[in-house]
Amino acid sequence: MMPMARRRSKLDLYIQTINTLASGGPARLSRLTLKTKINCSPLRAILSDLVGKNIVEERKFKTGIFYAATPRAKTVLSQYRDLIQMIPLA
Repeated sequence: MMPMARRRSKLDLYIQTINTLASGGPARLSRLTLKTKINCSPLRAILSDLVGKNIVEERKFKTGIFYAATPRAKTVLSQYRDLIQMIPLA
């Protein structure tokens, strides 16, 4: 019997979304759902929150809406990594 995977925290979901956009470049919602393995509805809420905090920007083109990491996203990821090194989790 396979062990059950742990449930990802809200912070994990946010960091994974930011990291995916920062490393992979602008992406549509459908691509983000595949890369992050977060369902569409919760991912929309996460993206909306990140856009409101100026960590992610929404770019509208004729071909659709793309989401991209802002310079602030890289700062957030850097601070998160520093925090994880100072406070080991698990």
